[in-house]
Amino acid sequence: MSHYKAPDHKREQFRRYLEKAGVVDSLTSVLVALYEQPEKPTNALEFVKQHLGTPGLTAADTEALQQEVVDLRQRCARLEEENVDLKARRHEPPEDGAVVE
Repeated sequence: MSHYKAPDHKREQFRRYLEKAGVVDSLTSVLVALYEQPEKPTNALEFVKQHLGTPGLTAADTEALQQEVVDLRQRCARLEEENVDLKARRHEPPEDGAVVE
């Protein structure tokens, strides 16, 4: 069975695009770092993902940021509920029958 082979000019165009975008340099750097590891990681793909991600951001950092997002969303929901409650109370007449001005 024959495999489809892109025309050479399209392949060359794509290669130049990847070089210009810095993809080739990034991939090369990560692969060299993997090659230079004295003890190869058990999961090479995870190594590549971590080193292609945000520089200096570890899995623990990512997990901490994800937890912070969850906490902030919960806090936002609580504040929205409080805001609705306060607006509703503002429009209620006072319990002692006094007029608020």
